[in-house]
Amino acid sequence: MKIVVIGGGKVGRKISEELSQDMHDVTVIDQNMDVINKINSFQDVACFNGNAIDYEVQKEAGIDSADLVIGCTSSDEINMFSCLFAKKFGAKNTIARVRNPLYYNQLNHIKNDLGLSMVINPEFVAANEISRIIRFPSALKVETFAKGKIELLEFKIYQSSPLVGKNLNEIRNEYKIKFLICAIQRKDAVIIPKGNIELEVGDKISIAASHEDLELFLKRIGGLKRKIKTVMIIGASKITYYLCKSLEGINIKIKIIEKDIESCRQIGELLPNVDVIHGDGTDIQLLEEEGFDDVDAFISLTGIDEENIILSMLANGKNIPKVVTKVSNTTFKDLANNFQLDTVVSPKDLTSAIILRYVKAMNNSYGSKLNYLYRIVNNRIEVLEFTVSRECKIINTPLKDMKIRDDLLIACIVRQGTLIIPQGNDTIQEGDNIIIVTSNLNISEITDIVSK
Repeated sequence: MKIVVIGGGKVGRKISEELSQDMHDVTVIDQNMDVINKINSFQDVACFNGNAIDYEVQKEAGIDSADLVIGCTSSDEINMFSCLFAKKFGAKNTIARVRNPLYYNQLNHIKNDLGLSMVINPEFVAANEISRIIRFPSALKVETFAKGKIELLEFKIYQSSPLVGKNLNEIRNEYKIKFLICAIQRKDAVIIPKGNIELEVGDKISIAASHEDLELFLKRIGGLKRKIKTVMIIGASKITYYLCKSLEGINIKIKIIEKDIESCRQIGELLPNVDVIHGDGTDIQLLEEEGFDDVDAFISLTGIDEENIILSMLANGKNIPKVVTKVSNTTFKDLANNFQLDTVVSPKDLTSAIILRYVKAMNNSYGSKLNYLYRIVNNRIEVLEFTVSRECKIINTPLKDMKIRDDLLIACIVRQGTLIIPQGNDTIQEGDNIIIVTSNLNISEITDIVSK
């Protein structure tokens, strides 16, 4: 497809890189020549220097024949108006990044009035990711599929775990709970597991099941952590605001520490039921005075990756039960993993994944509909949810008779609200929701599960 990305900052660069790797025809527009030169040096995309609201710039970039235009500059207004003009000039689909909390309650009106295909708020998306983790503290990461019927949970295998040294077949037979271990990260290796693989200390495993079965499984293996009651957040960012709004009403005491007095005042007015402390979150004495040692969760959301990593390392050293680190720079994200910071959230990566899902859905054939795409294990594994249509070529064929790819697992089938952990005799039927886990990042429709 022909795709124009407006804005070459962190998010725009990530999106253009991912889309060009998927063999799309990508063009980037940015006003900053240094940004253009940097993208030109590292990516195989076309670049134009100029203001994306200027029709001549849009015309030169081929926006009138674009299949998709993505507005992701640092200005919400430029994103919205450039998408509005692009649509008027002939672009088929438009996506605008809108971050300002003032627009939070207006997003549906903005989308409809401007004719946008999608409005995306990276900070809101990141806050929802953190909120799910806080609500399910046993997880390093958690995502829901099939309208909440399936949860995909990532957690770590410690020395004390009864799963150490057991293979997946043994685990399934012993616990007799409907779940599937669908991915394993072992040091730098990523494994789509077979039944005979044994779990080792330090493995990070991704497991799919219903919420009830996940809780039961974690309880049986002694991995169910107590609910989080107190949270300390460093930084009064947009993510902080959305996260606090998401956690309202579930009896969690939140304390925010922010060194900018004006930011303290603003977030204090927006969140009257949250404790806001004016002070430097890197001041250890201040943290201890504010109860750092006794909180159930510590979340570092400053605008500086290095600060977030160091503070999270400190929290890990205090054995705080749940530590969440926001990291934007890919290099620092790798560093965070090396320091064993298990729950790392990147708004840029989450935004990119949502847009990639939309692009893949646009490319879908009539045999299936892509509902959801989520990336796990440092973005090296994709989890996709498809709804199967009548025209799908592989319906009613037993799975054991299909030549399913080696780099892929069918994790779950949801049929009329019922969860099926698939076996060889199961079939895919019209209307099923199918959850696929794969290390192949080029799966775009359900029939791609079969080797060509």
